[in-house]
Amino acid sequence: MRLASLYSGGKDSAFSLYLAEQMGHDVPYLVNIIPEDDASWIFHTPNLGLVPLAAESMGKELVTAPSTGTEEGDMEGLRNALEGLDVDGVVTGAVWSDYQWDRMNLVCGDLGLKVISPLWRKDQDLVMEQFLDSGIRAIIVGCYAEGLGEEWLGRELDREAVDELKAIRERTGISIMGEGGEYESLTVDAPMFSRPMGIKGFDKEWSRTGGTLRITSAELLRGTSGRTL
Repeated sequence: MRLASLYSGGKDSAFSLYLAEQMGHDVPYLVNIIPEDDASWIFHTPNLGLVPLAAESMGKELVTAPSTGTEEGDMEGLRNALEGLDVDGVVTGAVWSDYQWDRMNLVCGDLGLKVISPLWRKDQDLVMEQFLDSGIRAIIVGCYAEGLGEEWLGRELDREAVDELKAIRERTGISIMGEGGEYESLTVDAPMFSRPMGIKGFDKEWSRTGGTLRITSAELLRGTSGRTL
């Protein structure tokens, strides 16, 4: 099928896009909803300003739409972005959120679009293992759970980090995929990228409840590999 990818820059949307293309689907569009409120009901919000760099690296057309960040605003933004696109369906990174799944299916159903969710309801340990094997590289840009201190901001989500997340899960019960909002991620390289994303500047914001890595400048690196942060 010809699909649009709901792409936030996080690991789940990147991995779902990767899997959809591995399944033989054509995905010419990235769709990014930009909420005014960081506490969006449906969509990932950290560092959305870097999505155009990812689209450039992947050679895909970027379609954006604003949202107020409310439930109604998020759904309206998604509807506005998808209306008129020459696609059969939408690929999403939904894993376990029934709320997110229901709202996306409602909008896509109204538009006659199929919803493709390669990660939906899969075992999270299995999904994480497949993610690590995919060649996608992501860093953590938000920490909001016990056990994830400021030192996690900017850390690559590699096997060592995942082993530590599993150890934290044993103590606190977190989702290693971040499905409970424990952390947010940013994809900096992937098999779909022609060039990796290099982070040139950032600010760390930290409080008692967690923190965020705000990327202030970034670029696509020369060549196909290199240090991203």
